[in-house]
Amino acid sequence: MNLRLPAIRRLLGLAAPRRWAVAAVAAVVLVVAGVGTWTAVASGGTPAVHRTDRVMDMGGGVRIDTSYFTSSAAGRRPAVLLAHGFGGSKNDVRGQAEDLARDGYAVLTWSARGFGRSTGRIGLNDPQGEVRDVSRLIDWLAKRPEVRLDRPGDPRVGVAGASYGGAIALLAAGYDHRVDATAPAITYWNLADALFPDGVFKKLWAGVFMNTGGGCARFTPELCRMYERVAESGKPDARARALLERRSPSAVGRSIKVPTLLLQGQSDSLFPLGQADAAARAIRASGAPVDVDWIAGGHDGGDLETARVQARVTAWFDHYLKGEKSAATGPAFRVSRSGGIDSTDGTALLRGASGTAYPGLDGGRHAIALSGPRQSFANPAGASPPAVSALPGLGGAAGLSQLSSLGVGVSLDFPGQYAHFDSRPVRDTLWITGSPTATVHVTSTSDEAVLFGKVYDVGPGGARPVLPSQLVAPVRVTGTKGAGKDVTLTLPAVDHEVQPGHRLRLVLASTDLGYASPAAPATYTVSLKSALEVPTAPGVTTAAAPLPAWVWWLPLAGALLALALSATGRRRRTAPAPDPALAAVPLQITGLSKRYAKSADRYAVRDLSFRVEPGQVLGLLGPNGAGKTTTLRMLMGLITPDGGEIRVFGHAIRPGAPVLSRVGAFVEGAGFLPHLSGRENLELYWRATGRPPEDARLDEALEIAGLGDALARAVRTYSQGMRQRLAIAQAMLGLPDLLILDEPTNGLDPPQIREMREVMIRYAAAGRTVIVSSHLLAEVEQSCTHLVVMDRGRLVQAGPVDEIVGSGDTLLVGLAAMVTDPLVEKVAALPGVESAVRAEGGLLIRLAPAAAPEPALSAAGPVPPPSATSPQDMAEPVGVRPLVVEPLVTEPVGVEPVAVEPAGALGSAAAARLLAELVRLDVPVASLGPHRRLEDAFLTLIGGSA
Repeated sequence: MNLRLPAIRRLLGLAAPRRWAVAAVAAVVLVVAGVGTWTAVASGGTPAVHRTDRVMDMGGGVRIDTSYFTSSAAGRRPAVLLAHGFGGSKNDVRGQAEDLARDGYAVLTWSARGFGRSTGRIGLNDPQGEVRDVSRLIDWLAKRPEVRLDRPGDPRVGVAGASYGGAIALLAAGYDHRVDATAPAITYWNLADALFPDGVFKKLWAGVFMNTGGGCARFTPELCRMYERVAESGKPDARARALLERRSPSAVGRSIKVPTLLLQGQSDSLFPLGQADAAARAIRASGAPVDVDWIAGGHDGGDLETARVQARVTAWFDHYLKGEKSAATGPAFRVSRSGGIDSTDGTALLRGASGTAYPGLDGGRHAIALSGPRQSFANPAGASPPAVSALPGLGGAAGLSQLSSLGVGVSLDFPGQYAHFDSRPVRDTLWITGSPTATVHVTSTSDEAVLFGKVYDVGPGGARPVLPSQLVAPVRVTGTKGAGKDVTLTLPAVDHEVQPGHRLRLVLASTDLGYASPAAPATYTVSLKSALEVPTAPGVTTAAAPLPAWVWWLPLAGALLALALSATGRRRRTAPAPDPALAAVPLQITGLSKRYAKSADRYAVRDLSFRVEPGQVLGLLGPNGAGKTTTLRMLMGLITPDGGEIRVFGHAIRPGAPVLSRVGAFVEGAGFLPHLSGRENLELYWRATGRPPEDARLDEALEIAGLGDALARAVRTYSQGMRQRLAIAQAMLGLPDLLILDEPTNGLDPPQIREMREVMIRYAAAGRTVIVSSHLLAEVEQSCTHLVVMDRGRLVQAGPVDEIVGSGDTLLVGLAAMVTDPLVEKVAALPGVESAVRAEGGLLIRLAPAAAPEPALSAAGPVPPPSATSPQDMAEPVGVRPLVVEPLVTEPVGVEPVAVEPAGALGSAAAARLLAELVRLDVPVASLGPHRRLEDAFLTLIGGSA
C-alpha cells in the first residue's frame, strides 16, 4: 500500500529529506535492546555469513526486530536494506539476505511495525512511522565499520522488497537522499488508486489486508476508522483517498532520483501493471534510470520467478552500488510470456520478450472494430449475485489467474447483468501489451453507475472465453441519469496473445465479487461510441525459442547409452513399483537428500531416514534451517529429491503421484473468502479439486475440527484460532490417511492451542497418522507420540517422545517422606553424583559425567549419518543403544515398592547403583526416573544450532 509525502514534510517544517533524517536521529537514539550472533559456515570456498539479531528502540515504545548479515570477506562494502511483504517478517527474506551477503553486501533486514517481533501499530508505511524507521536503520548502517560510505553519515545503500516492502523501498528513496538504488517488486505507486480504482472500493483485497494484519485494532486508529467507514458505506470518500495518498510513493515521486528496477506482476488484481507504469513515468521524469520487468506471477498466484528476479536485483545493485559497470542489468523492458506446458512435470514454461525502451501501456495502438446493439442490463438489489473474475485470498494459493495464459478461464458473468460487444475473428496473431481503451455511452435509472470493464479472448466456435490474467477495470460514472454521458474506459493492462481465428469481446458488467457495487437496484444502458484501441508494443520482441537441447546431445547420448546398456544392462526409467511389505506403512523415508540450488556440496537435507506407523502423531523438530520444510515439500511431491526415496503406503512419491490423494496438508495457512461462511469456503475448495462431493466426507472432517455453529458464519467474523481450525478442516477433507501440519498453532493463544491439540489427537485416534512441524516444544510434548529431531539437514534422533525426553543425566527421586539436610548432603557425596537438591516432587540428582553414558551426539561436532536404514534402526535414536532399567529385587524396608521408569541414555546400571546407595542410606524412595523436559532434550541434541 502507498501514499504521498511533500505535505507531510511541510507539516514537519523540514526543508529536505536529509534534514528530516538528521532530526530523527537527534530526537531518538537507537538502543540495542538485545543482541544475538550466529555464524552460518559456508563450504567450498564461499565466504561464511555472519548474522546478528538486534532489537532497536525507535522511540515512543516502538521496538524493531532486525537481523544483520555480513560475510567474512575483508574491506568495506555497500549495504542493502531488505524489506518483507505485508503480514510477514524479517524471516521471510533471510535466504535472499544471506545470498546478498555472500555476494559482498552488508544486509539489514527488519520486521516492520506490528509484524514479527516488532511492536507498534501498522501504519501502512506511514512517513512518520515506518518510513522514519528506515532512515534510522540507515543511520545505524552508517556507523558500521564494514559499510562503504559516500560521505560521513551517508552509507552506500540500496533498498529492495516486495509488495509492502517494495513500497517502503520507494518511500525511503523519496524521503532520504542517502538511498542510492531501489528494486521494488509487485508493489503500489498510489495506494488510493490501488484500493479505490476510479472511485470503486476494492472490498475483498482491503478485507484481506485487515485480516492479514490481525484485525482493525492492530492498525493505527486513523486507518482503522477509515476502513470501517469505507467498508460500511461501500464507497471511498475524499478523506480516505487523502489518507492513503499520504502513505504512497506517488506523494514523493519527484524526490525519487535513484536508479530503480520495477518488477511488477501480471497476475495481480491488487497492484496491477498500471501501478508500475505510473512509477516508471514519474521516476524517469526526475532523470533517474528506470528498467521495468513484468514477471509472470503476482498477488493472484502464478510463477513469481524468484531465482531470476533475485539474480536481476543483485546485478542491478552490482552495477549501481558496487559500481561494476560490466554487470548486466538487463533490458529496459522485459516481459515473461507463456511458452506452453512442460510435458515432464506439468509446469508452465516461460519465455522472455524485451525491448530497448519501455513502451508504456499505450504504445503501437491498433483499432479493433466492435459490433453490438444498444443494451440494457440490471444492477441487482444488494449487487448479488456478483460476477467473478479474480479470487483474492484463493488465487495466491492456487495460481488461478495464471490459468488464463494457458487457455483456461475461471470467470463468471450472470445473464442480465452485463452487456457485450464482439469483434470479427482476427486474421493474424495479435499480441496485446498494455491497456486497451474504448468509449461507450452510459445511461442509468440512478444518479450514478458502477461498471466493470473487461476484454475476453473468445476462441473459434464459441469456445469458453478466457479473461487474460483475470483482470477487470472498475469505473464509477456520475451524471448518468437522463441523457447519460460518454465514458472512455481504460481496461486492464495485460500481455496476451490473441491467435488467428479468435475474437475479442468487450464486456461491461454491473457487479464483481472483488468490489463494492451500489446496493440499490438500477438499470444501466450502454452503447458503443468507438472501436477497441489495442496497444501492441511493436518494439517488444520475443526471443527466438532455442533448439531443444536434445538436437545437440541426442546423438552422443545415444552412443553413450548403447555402451552403458551393453555393460550394465537396461535400467528401469519408470517409477519404482509399489512395495507390498509397506502397504500399511504411512511413511518411510530412506536416505533422503536435497542439495541447495546451484551447489554441489551444500545440503538442505542429507541422508535422512525414518519411518512413521499408523496412529502415530509425529513431531518434526529442528532449528531454523534444519531442513524440515524441505522434507515436507519433498514428501508432498512439490520438489524432487536429489537422492534417496520417500514411500507413502508403499508407493514412491513423485510429483502428481496418485497416492498423494491419501495425503492432506496444511502448510502456509489457507486463504478463505471472508464474506463466505466456513462451510461455503470448504465446499468451494472441494469443488475446485474436481473430486466427487461425496468423497469430501465434509461432516466427518468438521466434527473432528469441532467448529460447531461457527460454520454458518462469515469467515471474517472468525478468530485466529477458528480460522486455523477451518484450515485444518480443509486439509482433512476426504479424511486423508496421512495428515501433514506445518506450524498449525501459529498465532493461537493457549486455549486455542489446547483445542488444536485435541483436534490432532482425535484425528489420529481412528488409526490415521499425523505429522506436525512446530516450534512449541511443550505443545509437541503433550500432543505427539513420536519425534524426529533434525539439525543441519540430518537426522539427530528419532523415537517415542518419552524415550527422547528421558535420555538425560538428571534423575528425579520421588520420596515417601521428607529427608533432612544432612541426609541430602550424604546423597550429594555419593560416588558418581554431582549434586543433589530438593525439588518439587522429591530429590533432584544430577549424575557426574563419569556416571552418565557417552552422549548420543556432540553438541558442537557434526551429526553422524544413520548407520542403517532398516525400519528397526530408523525407529531408534541414531548413535544411541537403547537401555532398559530392569525391576530390582531389593526394596526399602517398610516402603511401598519403588517405581523405576526407563532411564534411556542414563542406563540401567547407573540407575541401579544409585538406587542401591539410596536404600543403604535409608532414603525413603518411592519412585526413580529421568527428569527432563522436551526443551532440555531438544537443546541438548542440537547443541548451539538453535
